This record gives sequence, structure tokens and C-alpha cells, in this order.
Amino acid sequence: MRFINPKTDIAFKRIFGSEKASKEILKSFLNAALYAETSAIEEVEILNPYIAPRLKGMKDTFVDVQARLQNGTTVIIEMQVLNVESFEKRILYNAAKKYSMQLQEGEYYDLLKPVIALTITDFIMFKEIPNIESRFVLKDKNTLTDYPTNHLELVFLELPKFTKTLDDDLSILEKWLYFLRFASSLRVIPDSLSEIAPAFILANRMDLTEQELDDLDRKERWILDQRGAIMKALNDGTSQGIERGIAQGIEQGIEIGIAIGTERIEAVKEQKVIEIARNLLDVLDDATISLKTGLSIEIISQLRLSREQL
Repeated sequence: MRFINPKTDIAFKRIFGSEKASKEILKSFLNAALYAETSAIEEVEILNPYIAPRLKGMKDTFVDVQARLQNGTTVIIEMQVLNVESFEKRILYNAAKKYSMQLQEGEYYDLLKPVIALTITDFIMFKEIPNIESRFVLKDKNTLTDYPTNHLELVFLELPKFTKTLDDDLSILEKWLYFLRFASSLRVIPDSLSEIAPAFILANRMDLTEQELDDLDRKERWILDQRGAIMKALNDGTSQGIERGIAQGIEQGIEIGIAIGTERIEAVKEQKVIEIARNLLDVLDDATISLKTGLSIEIISQLRLSREQL
């Protein structure tokens, strides 16, 4: 068997957003991701992923999967492969728009139901948080007291932070994380993942039409092209970009005086390269990072080790 890559939006929607086939799969995933692997969700309704604007001039929005739980809570789920500019603002915008769309003219606010934005990223989004899962709600800034109505919640699952293998004793959520991260590299359904076997069945490439496979392959090539463009930009940043940035800093007097000194320039330059190397740890191996940045393998290994110990 060969499985499609669940991290592409086309595959993700097929597995988790098919109106008839995906309900039990989505219910299992959401119970694991949002409700501590309990059976809190008994029923789930898969909705149209289009979030219509309430006012003329507002942006149209499409999310990967949108669902309504039996208690009225709406969950909007997105799988994000590329860390694009203002991505974090888009998530908040979509959640806030979905919340504001619930009421029609003249309806009371007590009809409002919670909205949860669940986002799975194929990149590190919160470097300062070691956990795979992050949850953000409204709280008082000084005492961290919850806002009386916690109707808006942003939940993130960062796939690169998941490092367990099939030899480990995996929780249900970890089984889903393994599926999302590694399904496309498997050729059989592992016994330890039999609990989520229905997801593998929907991900079987043999069940896709030629057109669906072509669409999926074109999307994967597009993602690779975009990553290549990002890598080129980062690579440019290690040479001409850094030199230009340092030159501008000197001209504008950002550093201490115009006479910054050669040693200080080299220190700034080295720090920039190290920052770039850290950003590449999740997408390239040590040898390639060393080639791109000019740093030694030993330094790259130290950077990787220090990050894993956080």
C-alpha cells in the first residue's frame, strides 16, 4: 500500500473532511487533540469549509475542515505546511470572523457558541514553547484569570516537535501525530496504529482517481517549489543579504557609533548566520545546513542538541 501525504490540504480534506466517510475519523482526532483523549465529542457535523463574510468588503475565507460539535461549538481545522507571512493573524481573523457570523440581526448574544481554531503546522511556530500542543485563550494580563466567557480558543499542534517512533508506547493523539507526519512513507498499516486504520484507508493512493492523483502531485510539487524559494532567500541572506544589512546598520548609526569596528561587524554577521542555521534545523540535515551557511558540522550539531534540550 502507498498513502497520500496528509499534510497537503487536498489529502487532509479527503481524510478529515469527507462528509460521509470522515465523521468517525474526525471525531477520534478532535477528542484526542482537544479533549485529552476522552469521548467528550459524541457527534460531529462536517460543515462547508467556506466562511462567508458578513459585510461587503470583508475577505472570503476557506479553511481545510470545519465542523460543529453536539454542544454547538464550531471547530475550524487547518493543516499548514509553509510558514507564510502574517499566518498567525489569519488564524485569529478566521476564528473571530466565524464567531461574529453566528448572530443574525436582532438576535441576542446568549445565542453565541464557542469557536475553536485547531491548527497543525509542519514547522516550528513557538520556539519558546517546548510542548507539541499550545492553547491560547483570553486571560487577564496581570492575574491570568480567565475571561468570563472563554468562547475563543486557538490550539496549535507543531509536527516537528513530535519525535517518537512506533517502538514507543503512543497515546491516541501521538498516533494521530505519527500518521500526519509519516503516513506517506509507510507501505503497510502498522499494528500499533490499527486504532486509526480508517484514516489510512482513506489515504490509500489506490482509491484515488487519476485526476485526484494529478492534483495531489501538482500540489506537492508546488509546496516543494515554495520551500525551494524560501531556502534560496535564506541562502541569499547568508551572503549578500547579511552584508547589505550590516552596511545599512552602519550607515544609519544603529550600532554604537559609526565606528563600529571590524570585530563587531564579524560578530553581528556570525550571529545572523547562526540564527539562519537554527531556522533550517527542521527542514535540512546538518551537512546541508553546513554547506548553506558555512558553519561547521560541529556547530550545527551543537545547535541541534541545545534545541532538543530545551
